[in-house]
Amino acid sequence: MLKAVIFDMDGVIIDSEPMHARAALMALERYNISITIHQLDEYIGSTTINMCNQFIKQFSLPCTADELLQVNDEMKATLLKDEGHTVIPYVIDLIKDLHKNGIKLIIASSSPSEAIEEVLSSLKLQEYFEGYVSGNMVKRTKPDPEIFIKAADKIGVNPSQCVVIEDSYNGVTAANAAGMTCIGFINPNSGKQDLSKAFILVEGFDEVDYAFVNKVYQHAHYEPATLFHTDRLTIRELSLEDIEDLFLICQKPEIKSYLEDFSEDLSIEKDKLKAYIRNIYHLYGYGLWGVYLKDSNRLIGRCGIEYKSDDREDYHEIGYFIDPVHQGNGYAKEFVAATIRYCFQNYDIPRIIANIEQGNLPSALLAQKVGMKKKTEMSRNNKIYDVYEIINTGY
Repeated sequence: MLKAVIFDMDGVIIDSEPMHARAALMALERYNISITIHQLDEYIGSTTINMCNQFIKQFSLPCTADELLQVNDEMKATLLKDEGHTVIPYVIDLIKDLHKNGIKLIIASSSPSEAIEEVLSSLKLQEYFEGYVSGNMVKRTKPDPEIFIKAADKIGVNPSQCVVIEDSYNGVTAANAAGMTCIGFINPNSGKQDLSKAFILVEGFDEVDYAFVNKVYQHAHYEPATLFHTDRLTIRELSLEDIEDLFLICQKPEIKSYLEDFSEDLSIEKDKLKAYIRNIYHLYGYGLWGVYLKDSNRLIGRCGIEYKSDDREDYHEIGYFIDPVHQGNGYAKEFVAATIRYCFQNYDIPRIIANIEQGNLPSALLAQKVGMKKKTEMSRNNKIYDVYEIINTGY
């Protein structure tokens, strides 16, 4: 269960990397050293004192690391006074939404304590965060996991129950080493960072909220996310615990005859479901979900949409079936209609189609009952299908 989100500060809360880089360039110019701003990319996510030590070795500077650090801080203070902080768009909305939903928040940043406190104060964020761990509070900085492990310990949360939001290679590496799920934020001002080891990448926070972060955590830990409820049913992602019940339903002749890729080997179906959970739910955010009775949590069917593509077009196809034992109670119409409504309301989908094998009259009647209309016919795997369609007209 997700209990905490750990934020990096520079490049995630404030877009400070350009200012840090300019301050470093100005500090080096004091010693008649000129480098390009891209040569500073490797230090993103590290501490300033570490950067100063590296500069002294590289350029044989006639000063100590503390002296160079002091010059760097003077330059940064001048820039900050003149320009102020640049806040990453929508990140404060995310912080407030996470806090509202009971998620513990803490900052783990390579910046010094006084810099973190100044940002929290100037942006009025103290009430949302339970503290911070700074670069001068640990012995080993990122990419070592110490800073994240210490942050989790400080708020009393197991590392496995944390999500980290980072914009640097060093930060992502540290988060993974700490056993935490990592969201990589692609900040163009953070240089060319390799964030490929993050669980998921985002280009901004405008569509990132508590629900999004929680779903990322659930996917990383193979926890099924609940999508929605109807009067009698719950629709949620399938889990590996569902495989035996799902397998028994799929084995029934009324269902199996219309499944295109079903194996009689339970172990094969389990491997397929595991891959589906890890890849499809995570990649698209939707897929084929389980249908459960709300009062007993019993799996009775499957329904959802999948992205498909052929020589003619890209489209979203709905698929559904219900255990024959539970047919005749109106469940199928209830969950198919609700699924269509949910998908139109939550995803940028202009239309949904259903490819129904000719002769499957119950599925065809159900498609018509939920407002789908037959548009054409198509051939797939040597079978003829009727193509039904419903348009998103403002659900």
